[in-house]
Order: sequence, then C-alpha cells, then structure tokens
Amino acid sequence: MPRVLVLGAGMVARPLVHYLLHHGFEVTVTSRNPAHSREVAGGHPSARPLILYVDDEETVRSEVVAHDAVLSMLPWTHHLGVARICLEEGRHLVTTSYVSQEMKALGPEVEQAGLLFLNEIGLDPGIDHMATMQMVDRLREDSRELLHYRSYTGGLPALDSRTTPWGYKFSWSPRGVLLAGRNSARWLEDGEVVEVVPEDLFTHHWDLRVGKYELEAYPNRDSLEYVDRYGLQGIRTLFRGTLRYPGWCRTMKAVVDLGLLDLEERDLEGMSYRDLMADLAGSDRQGDVDSAVADRVGFSPQDDPIERLRWLGLFEPEPIPLERAAPLDVLTDLMNRRLVYAEGERDLIVQYHRFGLADGAEITSTLIDRGRPDGDSAMARTVGLPAAIATRLLLEDGISVRGVRIPNRREIYEPVLSELERLDIRFAHSGD
Repeated sequence: MPRVLVLGAGMVARPLVHYLLHHGFEVTVTSRNPAHSREVAGGHPSARPLILYVDDEETVRSEVVAHDAVLSMLPWTHHLGVARICLEEGRHLVTTSYVSQEMKALGPEVEQAGLLFLNEIGLDPGIDHMATMQMVDRLREDSRELLHYRSYTGGLPALDSRTTPWGYKFSWSPRGVLLAGRNSARWLEDGEVVEVVPEDLFTHHWDLRVGKYELEAYPNRDSLEYVDRYGLQGIRTLFRGTLRYPGWCRTMKAVVDLGLLDLEERDLEGMSYRDLMADLAGSDRQGDVDSAVADRVGFSPQDDPIERLRWLGLFEPEPIPLERAAPLDVLTDLMNRRLVYAEGERDLIVQYHRFGLADGAEITSTLIDRGRPDGDSAMARTVGLPAAIATRLLLEDGISVRGVRIPNRREIYEPVLSELERLDIRFAHSGD
C-alpha cells in the first residue's frame, strides 16, 4: 500500500487526505497542532496523525524516508528545505505553491534522480494552468492563433454568506492573502509590458462580471513568466488576475498606505489597536485617531475603507494580544477572528479564462464551485484535490515526467482535469 506524508493540516488539507485514503493509500497527517492533524485524519484506520515541527530536520527526514511521496501543504518558505531532504532520500514531492527560483535550480538533479517535484498543482496556481493548457493545445491542433489571454481567479463568500462589510471571509491562510498584497505585478497588454510596484498594486483594478457575479479584478504577480511556460511566444495580451467583490481594492490600498502590511516587528506590550493606528498615522494617541487615519490615506472618516477598518476593531482601545509582532501579524490575527465563516455558510470559487483569437472569435471558460454547508469548502476542494489526484497518479505510474515541474503538460493536466470533472469540479465553455 503506497504511503504519503502530508506536511501541514491546515484549512485545505481535509479533502486531499480523504481522497488519498479513499484510494487505498496510507497517509501520515502532520501538524504542530495535534487537534488539527487528528481532525483531518478523521479516525480513519489508514490515517496516522502526527505532531511534527518542520524545523526538526531529523524527524522530518525519518518520516520522508518512511513514505513513498511527500505532499507539502506548508507555507512556501519551507518547501526548499523539504525538497532538499526529498532529493537526498529519493522521494517525490508535490506542492500547491508557486515554484521558487531556488526550487527550479534543483531541476537537473531532481530529473537525474528520477524524481518529480510537482509544484503549482492547486487552484491558482494549478487548475488555471491545466485548463489554460488544455485550451491552448486544442487551439494549436486546430491551427488557430491565440492573441489575447486573460485569466482570473477568486476565493469569495457565496452571495448568501457575504455578511461582513469587507465582502470577504477567509477559506485559507489570512497571512497568505495579506502577503500577496505586498507583491509587484507585471503583464502584457496589447504588446506593451505593464509594471506595477507593490505600493500601487491595489490602484490597478477593474470591474468584471462573471455570470451573475459583479466583481473587481486586480493583477496577480508576474504574468510574463507564463509566456514561456504556456508556449505563447508572440501573444499580444497575457494577464493573470485576482477576483474580489467591489470595494476590496480601495480598502486594501488604505491598508497598504497605513503600513498595516509591514513585516518589521515592533514592541506592542501595553499597546491598544487604537494606539497602533495612531502611530501608523503619525498622530497623537490621545487625538482624533479616526480622522488622522482617514487623512493619512485620503478618505473621510465615513468612507467605506475607514468604516471597514473600524468594524474590524482597529480603532478600539482593546489591548493587542501580541507582545511583539509586525503590523501584518496584528491585522492577520484580527482578520482570523472576525472574517470567518459561520456554521452552515459557504464559500465560492470563481475562475474565468478569456481567449481572444486572431480570427476575431472569443472563447471563455468558467469554473464556479461552492462549498458544502457544514462540509468541505470550495477552496479546500479546488486546492487540495488537484494535488491529491496528481500524487495518486504519480505513485500509480500515471505520470512519467520527471524534474521540477508545473502541471502544464498534457500527461499531467488531462487525467487530473478528467478526475476533477468526476468530482464535480468542471468548466463551462462558451464561444467558438
């Protein structure tokens, strides 16, 4: 019976673990929190919950050796250390994170060792790559030229669960969401390269309607990387974006301008949220902090972005429950407590691709998935299941490619997308 080591038992781990168990695998589920690993394991006889600290290299190595493959759901910063152990011990590695330059550099050694380190096999990145390459390869086979490509993905509350002023709740790591707000962006727009520095990321947003959903889109990282990865040399437009409900970008721009995404730790002992906001606004702590913050970011105290900060509790005299932390960690902690799904509420995944062809036709592909009330979230399904399916295929010899890869090859995307359809995760297509 194949054995898989799953590192991390966070918010998206349950569906992938249960998928592997359902297909006859033995799975070790690790976490620093024993309650998390036990909950994800669910008492299944082939599931082994384990307390594991990723900086305990000796224990990590012994667990890697005891398994046939490693599926890492840890933050991306830990993947390189795990990858080096997997390379030394001859074990395959699967992650849902963006592949780093350091991970890419391991490619020749990984391939020579006969291993696959498959990255970016979640939702975005992941399903977006696979659905895109499936369409691109089909167009090539039909000798049709693709000139303009736009891809958008968003994890959101379903309309009936959109109950906070932010129009957002977290179905995956709040810290990961906020860290993404520190990224620069770059894309190709009708033959011209557009570059956006991190502090201006949220000033570049557009309205976008997908089905019945009125959304706003903003850039996601460096889209130009995918010209080569998708084999789209000569394309005129290539844009990858993130979707949110309207108002998110204006609010996040205020968050950025205040320094709430800063990573430099500071002494917070005895400080309230209101004190921190006064400091960030350069104001007297005893003054009108609300107005000072509004002035600092160019809004009135009654504007929606300020109201959202107020609703979150950032103007309260309540002590910050962290003695030393960065502003981003303070915001993460608050959001982790306030922007959460209540029992029975559902999340929503929207992924939307537009393909503009040289013959004037436009093809769209749309994925809509909703969480199951009192069950798995749509985010957990669409992130976790592609990784689990790829791991199963790899260990059943259904994937023969080796090296450091993303799922942009037919050998990977065809069987994974086919299995996702069987699990009711599928695209609707329109156009020619």
